[in-house]
Amino acid sequence: MNQDYIKPDNWSIIEEGFDVESVKSSESIFSIGNGAMGQRANFEENYTGETFQGSYIAGIYYPDKTRVGWWKNGYPKYFAKVLNAPNWIGIDIEINGENLDLNACAKVKNFRRELNMKEGWYNRSFEATLQNGTEIKVNIRRFLCMDLDEVGVINYEITPLNKEAKIIYKPYIDAGVTNEDANWEEKFWEPLETKDHENEAFVTAQTFKTHFKVTTFMQNSILENGKKLNLSPEIVSATKEKVQFIYSVSIAKGEKSSIQKIGGYTVSLNHENTLSGAEKVIKEALAKGYDLLLAEQIETWSKIWEMSDITIDGDVKAQQGIRFNIFQLNQTYSGKDSRLNIGPKGFTGEKYGGSTYWDTEAYCIPFYMATKDQQVARNLLTYRYNQLDKAIENAEKNLGFKNGAALYPMVTMNGEECHNEWEITHEEIHRNGAIAFAIFNYHRFTGDYSYIPEKGLEVLIGIARFWHQRANFSKDKNQYVILGVTGPNEYENNVNNNFYTNYIAKWCIDYAYEQIQKVSLEYPSDHKRIIEKVKLSDVELQDWKKVSTNMYFAKSEELGIYLQQDEFLDKDLVLVKDLDKSQRPINQKWSWDRILRSPYIKQADVLQCFYFFEEHFSKEELQRNFEFYEAFTVHESSLSPCVHSIQAAKLDKMDMAYAFYLRTSRLDLDDYNKEVGEGCHITSMAGTWMSIVEGFGGMRVKDDTLHFSPKIPKEWTGYSFKINFRNQILKVSVNHKETQFHLEGTKNLTVFVNGKEVNVAPNSLITV
Repeated sequence: MNQDYIKPDNWSIIEEGFDVESVKSSESIFSIGNGAMGQRANFEENYTGETFQGSYIAGIYYPDKTRVGWWKNGYPKYFAKVLNAPNWIGIDIEINGENLDLNACAKVKNFRRELNMKEGWYNRSFEATLQNGTEIKVNIRRFLCMDLDEVGVINYEITPLNKEAKIIYKPYIDAGVTNEDANWEEKFWEPLETKDHENEAFVTAQTFKTHFKVTTFMQNSILENGKKLNLSPEIVSATKEKVQFIYSVSIAKGEKSSIQKIGGYTVSLNHENTLSGAEKVIKEALAKGYDLLLAEQIETWSKIWEMSDITIDGDVKAQQGIRFNIFQLNQTYSGKDSRLNIGPKGFTGEKYGGSTYWDTEAYCIPFYMATKDQQVARNLLTYRYNQLDKAIENAEKNLGFKNGAALYPMVTMNGEECHNEWEITHEEIHRNGAIAFAIFNYHRFTGDYSYIPEKGLEVLIGIARFWHQRANFSKDKNQYVILGVTGPNEYENNVNNNFYTNYIAKWCIDYAYEQIQKVSLEYPSDHKRIIEKVKLSDVELQDWKKVSTNMYFAKSEELGIYLQQDEFLDKDLVLVKDLDKSQRPINQKWSWDRILRSPYIKQADVLQCFYFFEEHFSKEELQRNFEFYEAFTVHESSLSPCVHSIQAAKLDKMDMAYAFYLRTSRLDLDDYNKEVGEGCHITSMAGTWMSIVEGFGGMRVKDDTLHFSPKIPKEWTGYSFKINFRNQILKVSVNHKETQFHLEGTKNLTVFVNGKEVNVAPNSLITV
């Protein structure tokens, strides 16, 4: 049974009623971020119930020493942790001598949380009766400024309902934090200094090992009925890692007392002196004030939604799902800084190390290309170019490869591999292919070829060299094979000739070869520079071609399908529908050995290949492979439902496409995988966007032109989305009778709808 306490709403995520069982899930779902930092929806006041406290800063990490029972050569020395950052949101509260703690109140009623996605703020309100009989009404609003992205703001209001109240506010900042997922119970932060001045306080700390310096700051104002009081803290308590202020006020029954807290982080990535940076940021935030900061937040989000919104008519849960996904993607990565990337949990949790995975290239780049300026996607490609040297080092150190062969890491913060499961780190090498595919995809969509001669070609050469060396010639098959791999389906390890891996290896070599020829003709000076730098010869190129031309692919002629790997048909082929429901999810019920021997597929594998290279296969081939493999797929990876939704729509299996869409869009809201308390699945959220635009909208780019084959689930009356295609913004609206196009721009755009050419003129509505 999925959770269903989130109220359906078009623009907000809403929870009503206080339930201790859902606190950790809600902390994930109601998380907020602004690209530079983010935090789980922890309570500001003290809470003694079960909670997972987490604040995170983009780009700040710690190399936690690998913990494995049996060390093997080539294991990464560390697993990069996204760090739980010092806590700036804390406000302990005492009312008539009793601490406010929702876990200890005599009664809590009218509890409500709202994450307003349209305007970018999080609100929590409740009424509580304390053990001492005092009844209070509380309303808290919090947001992280999208523009002033080092600043977060809290407005915490308390109204006594049945008697006068003496309220003691104890706001604090604290660097004495630990990680939920620490391997060795180590401390990650070394406090350096604290400072306070009037209503401002600062704690500067640095990470052990990586020496990132962070100043956590706060500034507090006390208000009565909305009017600021000229109040300084009565007591300042400071240790080497924590500063706490104490303010006390008396407030009459029915009157409103509040504390406004400005807080956040300045980091050494962006400031030479983080302390003076923090003082400057506070001054800037105070000059604007709470109301203006909130107004600017609403305005910024309005601009984001103008481009990235998808509307769905007639299905509130589907609408809420897609907006939640788009909201989290925009909170996680803004594209301003090419040193940053998109962690699988974003700012909502610590699992997976918060580092960069192949998810960025395979799933996220299409979303950012189509909803932002193309520079944002280019920054994501540049991130990998900047780490090419480390990828070459990785292939040399761990695999003994030579000559500039590059293996990009499965998981990274700085280009070094930091994933410590052998079968993933050394065998899930298909990730190299996604990085090459993203370069192809960027050029195909934006038309900007300049990235390839400037930077991309060097990456493609390093990747092609890797595949050339990783394949070996089988005398028995008289073809090249790739042995001992894990495909996207991580429920099979150390298999031979995974179809997706072999196919993308062949494609990478062919694509790199083509780009070398193109650059030599069209950018001769870049070609000369690169060839001299990487020392590439014609002999080596011919050796590459031998591998790609003679690559082996396992097939079943009888079933008319490609085999996921050589021995797939030797398994006990019991379909998922015939698997006892009590055994699901198998990753929580079965031993690893049992999973590996089973036919069950964690996520799209052969079908991931059909998604990337759809035009290389016939529709009949897609249909046969889809029907065979979908029946064995348990979708226990967040990256699976979106690929299946897109292909089901292509095959006119609309009920299935819709079911997969709901699953991907509400994966966290409905907690399909029973793990949302650990954080949300950020990178797969881009797949949700793809399942509407590429699935139902049928959008493809062929020969520099947009093609659509629009379809609509019967549950919807209509839907619309916008895409920025080569600096022209096209709005596509679909209902059961027609598709409409509206173009913002200055020149005509030709598109194809179900194979027919349609000319769209600027600022006019075209109906098909």
